Amino acid sequence: MAPHEPPLKQALRFALDVANGRHALSKLIPLVLWLADAVLCGLVIWKVPYTEIDWVAYMEQVAQFVAGERDYTKIEGGTGPLVYPAAHVYVYTGLYYLTDRGKNVLLAQQIFAVLYMATLAVVMLCYWKAKRRQWTMGSIAYSWGLGIKMSLLLSLPAVGIVLFLGRGFGGSLRLAWLMAQMQLVIALPFLAKNWQGYLGRAFELSRQFKFEWTVNWRMMGEELFVSKQFAMVLLVLHAVVLLIFVTSRWLQPADRSLVSLISPMLRGRSPFTPAEELGVSSRVTPDYIMTTILSANVVGFLFARSLHYQFYVYLAWATPYLLWKAWPYTPVVCLLWAVQEAAWNTFPSTDLSSTTVVNVLLITVVLVYFGTSKPVKSGERKKAKASKKNR
Repeated sequence: MAPHEPPLKQALRFALDVANGRHALSKLIPLVLWLADAVLCGLVIWKVPYTEIDWVAYMEQVAQFVAGERDYTKIEGGTGPLVYPAAHVYVYTGLYYLTDRGKNVLLAQQIFAVLYMATLAVVMLCYWKAKRRQWTMGSIAYSWGLGIKMSLLLSLPAVGIVLFLGRGFGGSLRLAWLMAQMQLVIALPFLAKNWQGYLGRAFELSRQFKFEWTVNWRMMGEELFVSKQFAMVLLVLHAVVLLIFVTSRWLQPADRSLVSLISPMLRGRSPFTPAEELGVSSRVTPDYIMTTILSANVVGFLFARSLHYQFYVYLAWATPYLLWKAWPYTPVVCLLWAVQEAAWNTFPSTDLSSTTVVNVLLITVVLVYFGTSKPVKSGERKKAKASKKNR
């Protein structure tokens, strides 16, 4: 710090040093932000009137499950049929009993506040590079999340590649089988009653979305929005962009082409020697994992035919990381984040807000693609060896 510097300038320099990680106090920023958010959650529950959205409908659906109904096609609530996988039913069954059959809304709000704060803590740890290589626990957590809401399918291609590169061919197959077993076990009561009904409702890929609730693509007009041609175009574009990311970005740790990897795997063999697997795994860093999975998610959002307001939870915390990773220029990051925030907080959505949502997603995808062109750096070899023990 320069001598005889004005107090205001000194304070500004100090604030910038703390904010940019150049001061010892910088490490306290996550904790301070977390505590501030906790206080805000308490104030919201205390002061903001409760707004009913789907709580009553979920409780009505769970009440039918508790009463013994196992046919998914017969479970309905005030907002319509049950359209979430089985883990959703089990989670809300627990809440059903904890909140006196859904009557204690205040307790439910407090439970969700605790869940929100726990999620925020995990997000902060990821930003801070938690460096956990618990492949089995991660696979279980992902599969359980997929059992709650099928939106997590958007990141499945990236999850599969991360597990393949991080755990090797055989290890990734075992983890894939574990995740499949989880889906089977949690759905078993419903599959036994009406397996077609369960799959059709819980993982309804052909669902007809309502134009009135969409956050994106409103500017296209209702006639085009509901058309099958538009849905097919989005699906094809989604597949093409995913393939581009897979071949030129997500397989960087392997340092191999997609074709050269697929050929031996089709014959049931690993494309790597044991020594090569260790080397590839060492390059599966926290930065690589976050960038790969979050970029798959934002690509999925870009080409999703309909996004609803609750989907913003998948995007709000991911966008700052992706933008900083792609182009660490503060004005651009802050501007795009603020514009995105304003667009998603416009209710009901308008042509302008929908256009903004889609364009910010497009800009994010393009920036991430060009901002991650350099190969990932090699990690520590001993960590890769230690990860082999985590099954």
